[in-house]
Formats: sequence, structure tokens, C-alpha cells
Amino acid sequence: MKNRPEGITAGPDGNLWFTESNGNKIGKITPSGVITEYAIPTADAGLAGIAAGPDGNLWFTEGSNKIGKITPSGTVTEYPLPTAGASPLGITTGPDGNLWFTEVNGNQIGKITTSGVITEYPAGGVSSGITGGITGGITTGPDGNLWFTEEGGNKIGKITP
Repeated sequence: MKNRPEGITAGPDGNLWFTESNGNKIGKITPSGVITEYAIPTADAGLAGIAAGPDGNLWFTEGSNKIGKITPSGTVTEYPLPTAGASPLGITTGPDGNLWFTEVNGNQIGKITTSGVITEYPAGGVSSGITGGITGGITTGPDGNLWFTEEGGNKIGKITP
């Protein structure tokens, strides 16, 4: 089975960090190509997006309905989402110092503070998943808002911090 690397981001330690969807690990690769992997405590976590947080840690999404945090030394902490089956996918650091993420099946945009407090907001999509809601992309725009994709609804949405 292939590890299936998915999300990737530049880390605060000068390395690139990535998720392994099938490998159930977070990896880091040095600019010279040396790879180190860290196992995630939740089996079949369904790792996807990853972002460098304002706190010096890496934050990632787990399709198993959690947001994870990994320190540059490899310590993992997981935070369960309040909405069952929400399936977080994309994640980014917001202009407000929080991490923002999309929920494919929850049809919501979530926010997690660096201390682990989660808040969810309705995304306004027609429905969830492939048929109409959010599919995963989220980023901070030059206007200070968070912009996200709604593949099934054929829309780009935004939410203010």
C-alpha cells in the first residue's frame, strides 16, 4: 500500500511537512531530502490538509473527524469536532491567529484556537460533500477574509474572521 502524500506546507523549522493519507502519518522532509515520519494515534485517520500555525506547530485535518496538532519534535494532540461525521479537509491559518478548516460532510467552516477550542459556522452551501457543499480548499485572502471552495455548488465562498 502506498502512503499517499496529500497536503504539504512549509514548517516553522525550515522543513516541509506533509500528510500521508494511507500511511496514517505526518512526515517532514528536509531541503536535502531526509524524511522523518510520525504516527498518528487514531487508526485510519484519513489525513488531508496541513498548515503551519501561528504557535509554531503544524495543524492538520483528519477525515476521522478531528483536527490534529503536531509539534516540530513530533508530539501529536488531537481535537474531536463537535459535529459527528463532519470530515474536515482543508486548513489554513487565519488573519486572526486561529486555524480555519472546511468540513466536507458538515457543510460548515470551522475555527480552532491554538488552545484547541472549536467553533463551527454554516457555510451556506446547498448540501454536503460532492453533491453541493464544501470540498476542501480554504485560504486567507488579501482582504483579510477566509475564502473556500464549494465544488458541488459551483461557488467560491467567504467568511469573515
